[in-house]
Amino acid sequence: MLEAGKWIDAGLSNKNKMADTIAQQAYVNTSRDVIIDRILGRYQNGLGKTWDDANHMKFFDDGAANFPYLSDGTWFMTQHRRWGLLKEDPDYLAIARKVNQIEIYKQAASAAKVSLPKSESRSSKMLDGVVWDGSNPKQYAASFKVKVG
Repeated sequence: MLEAGKWIDAGLSNKNKMADTIAQQAYVNTSRDVIIDRILGRYQNGLGKTWDDANHMKFFDDGAANFPYLSDGTWFMTQHRRWGLLKEDPDYLAIARKVNQIEIYKQAASAAKVSLPKSESRSSKMLDGVVWDGSNPKQYAASFKVKVG
């Protein structure tokens, strides 16, 4: 996966080859333009508005794109809690550590000579403007106005 992501991110020609493959009937069965436009950050809202997103899809990003961040794993569980798939708050971090298998990733990254991020967690600004950093998943999961339970 690391080597494939690195190859895709290496240039437009590789992105086009990947889009040609993924668009085939055996995979997504769509126009390659639908795939390549999303990969390059070209969007349209269906109402005539189009835009290019400078922060387009990345598959390697110096190894950061595939790293199993603990903050990502805990975020997914907060959404399960929000929508009632988890009936109570688990030990978010302990479960993320078991699922994300960072040590296995580190071994693969070492074999592929891929650098590791400085931290096992990261922060992200969500669509609603809230910054998620994984520091208090219980509070975050309870903070949504729209939720189940």
